[in-house]
Amino acid sequence: MTNSRINQGLLAAALIALMGATRFYHFGTTLHLPDASLAVFLLAGLWLRDARWLAALLLQAAAIDYLAITQFGVSDYCVTPGYTFLLPTYALLWAAGRGMQRVSAWHLQAAIATAAVSAAFVLSNVGFYAFSGRYTDLGAAAFAREVAQYYLPYLTSAAIYLAPLALASALLRLRRPALA
Repeated sequence: MTNSRINQGLLAAALIALMGATRFYHFGTTLHLPDASLAVFLLAGLWLRDARWLAALLLQAAAIDYLAITQFGVSDYCVTPGYTFLLPTYALLWAAGRGMQRVSAWHLQAAIATAAVSAAFVLSNVGFYAFSGRYTDLGAAAFAREVAQYYLPYLTSAAIYLAPLALASALLRLRRPALA
């Protein structure tokens, strides 16, 4: 096995563990970290070469949600036909991570990550709004006002995981010339 394959396996294991440890608490609590799924899918696109990891992570997310609902008393409020919009939401994050591979400037990577998480927010919420069956009497403007309160926590939950990694990456880049 090559170092590259070993590194890919270690990165995949770390992302799987991170999602497994955090997915039960969407925005987090005083005792629990917020859900890292958004960051996990973005980082998987950035770091993992094999697209089969996207499918594996999608299956893991669904399995965790199933366990959370059936075994741990988590509400099934969001499990509606709109739940299927998590597939393109997470695929969008994966694709953004793939796109970030072509960009070396940290500020451009940060902009891509922010845009991708923002687009993921819109996609998942529009899917829920349109297909959950829970908002039949709520107009689009009223729905936008309703979900806007969740945008900052959504963005922040991804940033909690992405910002330290971006900082560590930047510091490593600064030290690299000194190591040569």
